[in-house]
Amino acid sequence: MTGASGFVGSHLVPRLAAAGTQVFALGTEAAPALESQLAGTFIADLRDEAAIRDAVAAARPDAIVHLAALSSAGKSFAEPALTQDVNAKGTGNVLAAARDAAPVARILVVSSSEVYGPQPEGTRIREDTPFHPVSPYAESKAAAEGIAERAAREGLDVIRARAFSHTGPGQTTTFVIPGWADQIVRIERGELPPMLRVGNLQVTRDLSDVEDVVGAYLALLERGVRGEAYNVCRGEGVLLADVAAQMAGMASVPIRIEVDPERLRPADVPWLVGDPGKIEVATGWRVTTPLERTLAAVLEHRRRTS
Repeated sequence: MTGASGFVGSHLVPRLAAAGTQVFALGTEAAPALESQLAGTFIADLRDEAAIRDAVAAARPDAIVHLAALSSAGKSFAEPALTQDVNAKGTGNVLAAARDAAPVARILVVSSSEVYGPQPEGTRIREDTPFHPVSPYAESKAAAEGIAERAAREGLDVIRARAFSHTGPGQTTTFVIPGWADQIVRIERGELPPMLRVGNLQVTRDLSDVEDVVGAYLALLERGVRGEAYNVCRGEGVLLADVAAQMAGMASVPIRIEVDPERLRPADVPWLVGDPGKIEVATGWRVTTPLERTLAAVLEHRRRTS
């Protein structure tokens, strides 16, 4: 598993370990919190083709889950070349290593709904929707998908998962929901004035719980069809203004909401809601966690750990 020490990996590794699966982590740093659940760890940069090949050859995996990426669309505008290098070239290196050292392994390449770009309000995006990326991050993921699709045509057992927005305990505060949770906790402690500072709230997102997303990845590893791409999403949109109001209402003190111009992205997608029909038919998977429960869990986790 690449990116095992990241947000989704920290939820996926325990699920696999509990099922008796031996998991080898590959990343640029160790994952001490997961060490007892891992069969081994390989330290390697995704851009280092030889190191990735050596790690895959040593692990000899039956399956590869490729989670690792530079995952912030906002930050990608500051480092577009690095984002492309890690996300696209890195995916190519993982697939080349699999071709050489694990040619029959099932490979799950995790992409992003950001590849779709702006869509008409009210629509639910299907997997055959053309790509219109509007950030360097989205462009890098679109390129990675092209590499993965070609690898599948050439014989590798590759599946692509297009994950829509998801959150949960443990996600870094550079992302919207945990960032708001962090502000709320600091306001509750008197460290900040009672004002939740936000970016553009007039965007609609398809938002799921990380545990549901992990369930989707496990289902695709078992029952996904080689060469196919699957949306991983709830299938319902929520306006970020409503999410911010809901989270502010969970605080123990009154909080106002104010737009901070410094938190606005250079480019944003007003509407991004997916159609989960394909993955539901293929695997039976669907989102089951209510959004309110997820938001409360993120906030409570921040109260305990910050």
